[in-house]
Amino acid sequence: MRRQPVVAPSRAGVRPAVEAVLAGQARRRDYGDHMQQRRVGRTGLRVSSIGLGTMTWGRDTEEHDAAEQLKALLDVGGTLVDTAAGYGNGAAEALLGHLLGSGVDRRDVVLASKAGMRGGVADASRRTLLDDLDDSLDRLGTDHLDLWLVEHPDPATPLEETVGALEDAVRSGRTRYVGLSNFPAWKTAQAATLLATAGPGMAAVEMEYSLLQRGVEREMVPAARSLGFGVLAWSPLGRGVLTGKYRATVPASSRAASPHLRGFVEPYLTDRSHGVVEAVMTAANGLGRTPLEVAMAWARDAPGVACAITGARNAGQLRGVLAADDLELPEAIRDVLDEVTAPGLGYPERP
Repeated sequence: MRRQPVVAPSRAGVRPAVEAVLAGQARRRDYGDHMQQRRVGRTGLRVSSIGLGTMTWGRDTEEHDAAEQLKALLDVGGTLVDTAAGYGNGAAEALLGHLLGSGVDRRDVVLASKAGMRGGVADASRRTLLDDLDDSLDRLGTDHLDLWLVEHPDPATPLEETVGALEDAVRSGRTRYVGLSNFPAWKTAQAATLLATAGPGMAAVEMEYSLLQRGVEREMVPAARSLGFGVLAWSPLGRGVLTGKYRATVPASSRAASPHLRGFVEPYLTDRSHGVVEAVMTAANGLGRTPLEVAMAWARDAPGVACAITGARNAGQLRGVLAADDLELPEAIRDVLDEVTAPGLGYPERP
């Protein structure tokens, strides 16, 4: 008999579902002053379980705040810093490069960047990718990246050409590892096969993953497990919605109030999202933690995830995220959050 797709409970049933299993305090992991380091897939690359995103650097986040964020991450043993050639048209990389050149030991940072977007349009041609890589290295003030990713699929460029550029980057020493971001699973698997044949292999994919966006569980996470690449989760806080800040209104200082980021947040300001936020709030209240910490711990420890990457407007916000480092969700709480947010599965993912 064919199994029916999992359907999340209605908004009215979400909070009671969490309350029904909530008991006791969350267990704490003894990391001391050092964040857990994880292998990325079956590679030798290791990254911190929480990483720092720089999408707003050089635009909404100024140098002083960026410097404090980088220090806050490194102070707790965080290593992964994620950027992209297209963030602020290079401004984020330039700011990060300035900070790396101001007393930060390059070996303390796992530096990841992305390429292949020009003016909001995907361009994963060999010329654009390698030009972007050279420009990124110049702005970052380094001779290599630890991880280089193609940011978005380009239907106009053969995948073999895109993969060839990744191979060139590894062979030339300009990056240690390569991967993809925001590609569908079938195309990712094809690229992984091509890269394995060529030699460098695919280390990682960077995908949106949170309690509000679990689509990667249908095919990408199983592909990663089978083919040996790791998953880096971007926007683990559901574009900020899972913090609870939008429960009553849109704060004037929030991304949803920003002219250039409003469209990024609005897709998650829905009744369904509100129900999920209420479930997270209920769990957080019962555990004596913040909803931000609960949402972050869920994404960070989701099967297959090597690192959860989060951006922050200032160091205070980032420290709130890093506070989740010691939180391990009780199994019962994780199970109920899994259940109430489960993506619908059917043919062919679940015959």
